[in-house]
Amino acid sequence: MRTKITSGIIFSVLILTALFFIKNQCNPKKTSQTGNKVGARSDFASKAWIAPDSNSIPATKEGKLIRYGRKLITHTSIYLGPKGTVAHVSNGMNCQNCHLFAGTKSFGNNFSMVASGYPRFRPRSGQIESIEFRVNDCLERSLNGKRIDSLSNEMRAFVAYFNWIGKDVKKNKKIIDASVEPLPFMDRAANPGNGKILYTAKCQSCHGSSGQGIIKPDSSEYIYPPLWGSNSYNIGAGQHRLIKLAGFVKNNMPFGSTYQQPQLTNDQAWDVAAYICSKPRPFKDVSKDWPKMNTKPVDYPFGPYSDRFSEKQHQFGPFEPIRKADSLYAGLRK
Repeated sequence: MRTKITSGIIFSVLILTALFFIKNQCNPKKTSQTGNKVGARSDFASKAWIAPDSNSIPATKEGKLIRYGRKLITHTSIYLGPKGTVAHVSNGMNCQNCHLFAGTKSFGNNFSMVASGYPRFRPRSGQIESIEFRVNDCLERSLNGKRIDSLSNEMRAFVAYFNWIGKDVKKNKKIIDASVEPLPFMDRAANPGNGKILYTAKCQSCHGSSGQGIIKPDSSEYIYPPLWGSNSYNIGAGQHRLIKLAGFVKNNMPFGSTYQQPQLTNDQAWDVAAYICSKPRPFKDVSKDWPKMNTKPVDYPFGPYSDRFSEKQHQFGPFEPIRKADSLYAGLRK
């Protein structure tokens, strides 16, 4: 009798185990290549900014200016590059190399808050900046070029596009996906050596083994932009800061990555960004940036600083000790 009961229990356990196995095979917990559970970030869709459809740009004189502004973002080099049809003031990159999909992509440096956020005070310049000032700042830094006339048709088109794309964003409204995702700090420095291995595996097929990108046969603009070297952004660009670049890489690279479906882990994004930041690029005089020394970001790679940490640690981390020291200093100043 006891044998029959024991056999029955064992049989029941085997059946339950088999059913559990079948259920999990049919409904596995999906994970991305980074190890993040797919769906863990899916609720973001309800909070993301949705850009207006470019097809809705009105067929008016103002609409024509807006469309021209969009073209200046997507094909900057054709108009303002080394072979530009309007002027030769930039390095051949396009604005949308950093402001993805004409400045509409979540966590891709989108333009959602430009119209509502300017004029604004920026600690980097130490002054109140207009949209026109900010555009020229990008031309001088990210496109390693020259300023354009603030009253020119091109500047008017830039501003018209920003005003149109941000027309539904109210002043002081925070758009969570406007810039890049702030990644959690690591407890170590970002490693350019690890980043080089990742770059070779994940990035060089588009950007080249020497980081020079791929240019169109007619050399009018890049298919994939250079990430370092004489034709890339200079040392004054925001992308030369590790925190900015790591956040950009995490949700946008390799091509096809999104916030919901990243292809790299956080640590991988930090390391590949460190490799790119370690490479040479054009010089710009940044000695007047951040006139108040104690407002420099923790990842600003150029001294002097109001703390005891080295330029190397400010460039590659770890950043948490710097952040804590800055917080303590800020507290003492009050």
